[in-house]
Amino acid sequence: MESLLVPLLILALVAAGVLVGARALGHRGSRTRTRPEAAPEPGNDPVELARTSAAKLNQEQHRRLYALIAQGQAMAAIKLYLEATGDGLRASRDAVGALAAHPQPFRPEAAEPAPVEDDDDAPQRFAYRYRAIASKGDVTREVSSNMLNDEIYGRIRTLARSGDTEAAAETLTRHSDISIKQAREFIALLED
Repeated sequence: MESLLVPLLILALVAAGVLVGARALGHRGSRTRTRPEAAPEPGNDPVELARTSAAKLNQEQHRRLYALIAQGQAMAAIKLYLEATGDGLRASRDAVGALAAHPQPFRPEAAEPAPVEDDDDAPQRFAYRYRAIASKGDVTREVSSNMLNDEIYGRIRTLARSGDTEAAAETLTRHSDISIKQAREFIALLED
């Protein structure tokens, strides 16, 4: 009996410690849950941060920054932003993160709003490069263009999967700088 007493005491102490810890965490969690949700502060809204950060860049800096983001060179993008704006390192890191998560077009300060085009299929240039990648087996193709976005690429995939490969290839060439032959090769990888 004496040989079981020590392990039972240790087990009881561990259980008591776990209970005390669970209660402390429960109280801490209930305090944070009862606090009303506050609206995000202007400095904490990532979309607003992206807008204000983009406004600090000129057109060339904006283009270079998004090129670095598209290439996955976050440190170089942060360095470019830091040098262009003079903001601190942490502010530059946050700004580049917001710009990557919420891409912003370049807007000149005194520019008038661009007229809205009726033709949805007319290519327009975006402030960032979009990368579309298709692969089948060992074959992989990539198209990178600043005239593509999720919506246009979605239409191209839908056309390809529905069997209208020629329309998909023509749409891809209209929204990128590749030949119709290269577009057909890319579209062939999208067909299922």
